[in-house]
Amino acid sequence: MVICAVSGLGGIGKTSLALCAAHQAVRDGWFPGGTLFVDFRGYDEDPVTADQAVVALLDGMGVRGADLPQTVAGQYGLFRRLLAEERESMLLVLDNASDAGQVMPLVPGTDHHRVLVTSRDRLTELDAQLIDLDVLNAADAANLIDRSLRLSDRSDDRATREPEAVSELATLCGHHPLALRITAGMLRKRRHRSVASLVDELRGAEDVTAAVGLRPVLEAAYRQLPSEQARLLRLLALAPAAEVSGETAAATADLSVDRTFDLLEELAASHLVTPVPGGTNVRWRMHDLVRVFGAGVVTGDAGLREEGEAARERMLEFYYRWADAADDRLQWLPGKPEPERFADRAGALAWFDGERAGLVAAVQWAREERYADTAVRLSQCLTEYLNWRRSFDDKITVCGAAREAAHRAGDQVSEAIAWNGLGNARRQTGRADEAIDAHTHARNLFHTVGDRHREATAWGSLGGALQVAGRADEAINAHTHARNLFHTVGDRHREAMTWNNLGIALQEAGRADEAINAHAHARELHQTVGDRHGEATAWNNLGAALGEAGREEEAVEVFEKALGGYREFEDWYETGQTLYNLALAHEDAARPAEARTHFVQSADAFTRANAPTEAAEAQSAADALT
Repeated sequence: MVICAVSGLGGIGKTSLALCAAHQAVRDGWFPGGTLFVDFRGYDEDPVTADQAVVALLDGMGVRGADLPQTVAGQYGLFRRLLAEERESMLLVLDNASDAGQVMPLVPGTDHHRVLVTSRDRLTELDAQLIDLDVLNAADAANLIDRSLRLSDRSDDRATREPEAVSELATLCGHHPLALRITAGMLRKRRHRSVASLVDELRGAEDVTAAVGLRPVLEAAYRQLPSEQARLLRLLALAPAAEVSGETAAATADLSVDRTFDLLEELAASHLVTPVPGGTNVRWRMHDLVRVFGAGVVTGDAGLREEGEAARERMLEFYYRWADAADDRLQWLPGKPEPERFADRAGALAWFDGERAGLVAAVQWAREERYADTAVRLSQCLTEYLNWRRSFDDKITVCGAAREAAHRAGDQVSEAIAWNGLGNARRQTGRADEAIDAHTHARNLFHTVGDRHREATAWGSLGGALQVAGRADEAINAHTHARNLFHTVGDRHREAMTWNNLGIALQEAGRADEAINAHAHARELHQTVGDRHGEATAWNNLGAALGEAGREEEAVEVFEKALGGYREFEDWYETGQTLYNLALAHEDAARPAEARTHFVQSADAFTRANAPTEAAEAQSAADALT
């Protein structure tokens, strides 16, 4: 079997079993090609999608940064190609999946690799060997406690001396592995007290049978925590995602990062949080059942509810502050103020990548009136990033939550912004008619409130959706409206971008001379505002328009100028596209040798951009000219 799927209750030991088996198989030499691991967080409010997981898997295979394809299709294509080319067996451990759809796109297309999946549900949709895990039997549960105690202190023989108490403790834990591990941690902390003393505490807990015996264990563990640790635990349980960074935890608790880190390490020693190393920073993950318990502690006490609401406000403000700064860096142009914290785009993108799950989930707090305003503003900070990462499903979620909240609050400007973002995401996922409807809503709302600048943005977005729908004349009209409005309000940068979009629409309509003029205007305006990347795009589009008009020599010169700009930004995908266009221009001018050279260079650039399909197409074009 290519796939083996292990299922059972949360905390039952699925991941532990999978990792134990994987380590043993690697030691036995079964997987010389290596192993890859992804936690799908399938039962969180914001589970990892297959699209997100393929990025993590590529990272594990050494593909990251500029080498990562910018499109989802390109990422899957590269992942499948790398697996197909790897002749030595590999193991993929896909942990905590909630449904087969999360993992199916990641199953290797060859039979010499293996996949190990864990889930709380039996994934019967998979062609897989299914293994169901139940709680431990009495003997194994007692043995787990004994071994856990002796691991930290070989002389700790309490389990041997108190077999009846250990048996009762295991029963109180429901023989549940996670509960047993937590109680063993409690016993290690109370080294000089008997097992029976802990059993007495657990006997007195309310609702002993809840959560397979886990709730009383958690309650007892919680009561033993020093006040600062207990406070941090219950506040982190309110976080929008199960995994947070140290600085996010610090902001939530209103503590220094160093003090928060110390407290997190103490909680980790009690198995109440888990450190997740990644790059230069450690993130902290709370088990689903612990989160439920911690949130229940807060909701059950009026004073703690107030404390929890204040913590959520701090977390949301923290997210907004740095998302706003990171967004400013992504959209920064010469002459603008330097954004706080982020010195370059790479740093801003890295922060967004690390906090993405929490950011997207936090925006959904906008459904609660208390947090709506900040959450809506946060959603607006995510648009550029989600576009850059082409995370259009997340963008639909974010904009949808923001739109609902703004509508309830009667905030027409924010509602219109969300409608426009929602329209862009729908267009980017091929839903042109729905996009047109969304942009029309946005345009009308902006017009109603008299926001001419944002109305221009909505007109431009509407033009893009009309182009995708094949309504060329309407698209040209919309882009013209947008261009005129941007000119009226004096936004030369947006005007430049709109001239460029108008040129593309004109070119698609067969109006080459008008398209040439539009792209020339775009280029001049981008130069004026200092947008080098935008200028390169205008040069590239101008070259395409000149080629359509049969002016190949001018097109060649223009494409060369575009190349300089794209290379400056190390934008290898657009470099590859421009080189491909340049090759076509040489081919049209009857210069096959020059055309072949540029096709080869295009293939190299696409390879650097991890765009294997485009690279293969460019190489094939080069080979045809050999």
